[in-house]
Amino acid sequence: MTATTDGGGAITDGADPRNDSTAAPAAPAAGPSGEDTGLLKEVQEATDRAVRELLDRQDPDGWWKGDLQTNVTMDAEDLLLRQFLGIRDEATTRAAALFIRGEQQPDGTWATFHGGPPELSATIEAYVALRLAGDPPDAPHMARASAWIREQGGIASARVFTRIWLALFGWWSWDHLPELPPELVFLPPWVPLNIYDFGCWARQTIVPLTVVSALRPVRPAPFALDELHTDARDPNPAKPLAPVASWDGAFQRMDKALHRYRRIAPRRLRKAAMAAAGRWIVERQENDGCWGGIQPPAVYSVIALHLLGYDLGHPVMRAGLESLDRFAVWREDGARMVEACQSPVWDTCLAAIALADAGVRPDHPALVKAADWMLGEEVRRSGDWAVRRPGLAPGGWAFEFHNDTYPDIDDTAEVVLALRRIRHPEPARVEAAIARGTSWTLGMQSKDGAWAAFDADNTSPFPNRLPFCDFGEVIDPPSADVTAHVVEMLAAEGKAADPRARRGIAWLLAEQEPEGSWFGRWGTNYVYGTGSVVPALTAAGISPRHPAVRRAVGWLESVQNTDGGWGEDQRSYKDRSWAGKGASTPSQTAWALMALLAAGEREGEAVRRGIAYLVETQRADGTWDEPYFTGTGFPWDFSINYHLYRQVFPLTALGRYLYGEPFGPAAAARRTGPAAVPAPAAVPVPAGEA
Repeated sequence: MTATTDGGGAITDGADPRNDSTAAPAAPAAGPSGEDTGLLKEVQEATDRAVRELLDRQDPDGWWKGDLQTNVTMDAEDLLLRQFLGIRDEATTRAAALFIRGEQQPDGTWATFHGGPPELSATIEAYVALRLAGDPPDAPHMARASAWIREQGGIASARVFTRIWLALFGWWSWDHLPELPPELVFLPPWVPLNIYDFGCWARQTIVPLTVVSALRPVRPAPFALDELHTDARDPNPAKPLAPVASWDGAFQRMDKALHRYRRIAPRRLRKAAMAAAGRWIVERQENDGCWGGIQPPAVYSVIALHLLGYDLGHPVMRAGLESLDRFAVWREDGARMVEACQSPVWDTCLAAIALADAGVRPDHPALVKAADWMLGEEVRRSGDWAVRRPGLAPGGWAFEFHNDTYPDIDDTAEVVLALRRIRHPEPARVEAAIARGTSWTLGMQSKDGAWAAFDADNTSPFPNRLPFCDFGEVIDPPSADVTAHVVEMLAAEGKAADPRARRGIAWLLAEQEPEGSWFGRWGTNYVYGTGSVVPALTAAGISPRHPAVRRAVGWLESVQNTDGGWGEDQRSYKDRSWAGKGASTPSQTAWALMALLAAGEREGEAVRRGIAYLVETQRADGTWDEPYFTGTGFPWDFSINYHLYRQVFPLTALGRYLYGEPFGPAAAARRTGPAAVPAPAAVPVPAGEA
């Protein structure tokens, strides 16, 4: 359908993409009066443009996916992998180098997020990749980089993963790396530091690295890297151990013991452990050839299997390498950016929610097609999560195109919320999937009453203390944002008064920061956490007048920027003084608005200014610009720019401003079929919170 406008930019009734059905379009909520009527018209026009643009982005199969941008270590390690396997080609190298050079900062360094400070390991890996691409070390951009690296302590000060990549080519000694014995795979789940004590992303990386660590391969280096040492004659100057009574000291000494064990490890036991690790890896390869749908485990799995004797023509290896090629995004200028992951399920459910909340009819063909695709992505088999929850029936959704081993609770909650907004011609099919997803999610509740992303009770204090694990978060404890999405989903299912939902609500109330915000584990940061929790609490029946909600409103109002938007820098993960501070972004502004609207602040000045910011910063084509990274992989250590966030969240906020809360009484009255769920009754306030 081709949309037409009324001359002022608004989509006319006859071509309104929200109204592709025989039913009447949804009616806007009662608008503000007087001087704000002009703003309401602008909001409607901006919403129309954003709806049209998002509908145009949908894949013919029903899904949405934006680019998932991280940092240049993905691109550098891709080239290093190809060099290690002997398959690096000139075209890929040239395109990767073009992207890496384009991300270099004027001082010669690379950051891990837009506008961020220089980062040593990223700069080292980018420098080495450009050396592979033929950039001479005395070129001005390379000399600036190597000088800064030396100032920071050189390769010896880099993270363990960077030094592993360099050890593969003899640029670093394996003796100077933490030991990671493959015998770990034999530890039962009740023994500390077994592989299931690690978060799934770390587990999938560590198991193949045990093989690499045991075999210590070295390929011929194409050049030396003496310029990256503070003293090439002593590349790894001795450092004193931490006190023996400290955790760091204890684990450092344990690592020394493991180095000694390496020399005496029974050969048959080690061989059996590597074979078991190889089987573990192969068993978890997905149908598309990848592992867990994310690049780092795939890269290390390919290396480990190759070292175990899998040649490049083996179906497992061929599929793995092909899957890595699919992570590449080729840009118009010829540059090649490697995604760490792909997010079609997450993007699709968020896009469906945004369109539905913006007034698109629940039986619109685009939404029905999206529901069909999401239903087809349901994970119906058991995975690693069952180690902690044996006997729990599967049901849920993963983040990626193919990842049946690791469905996640966050995606499952949001998919259910999306499906609940759609009037599908096969309601029984939808209800069955929702029931399975809800049951699985309830079964994944941790013992403290909250929910994590992938596993239940994955809270061991030991993995993060290993000398090997300096690359970011390696466990998966419950978080406020995931728990909030689950509570919101349970409220939409009429389960707000369920004891398990009540425990989640109580946990959220107890986790509020003193100034009124919530920590955001999977989005940046306190703005994301607060934008997730407040809508969940009010959806579950907590009054907007509740003290916790009032504190959240006060905090959001206190950190609103002068331009009317909200923003928060990744540095808030390291320094609390950055909480709620940063350049305004469309996605973070939308999160704040979603919280304020849920708290009943629609007529407030903060909401008016925030909505005006979204309207004023929208481009003529209905899109928004957002160079800043507002997504989180590992807090501080791995930041993400989800390119669709800048579209789906502003549209959701604008839609809720126009049409009200998605599961409030007015919205419920518009729904029929699977979308018909009554508004939740008021939930009693937990003791001590009245």
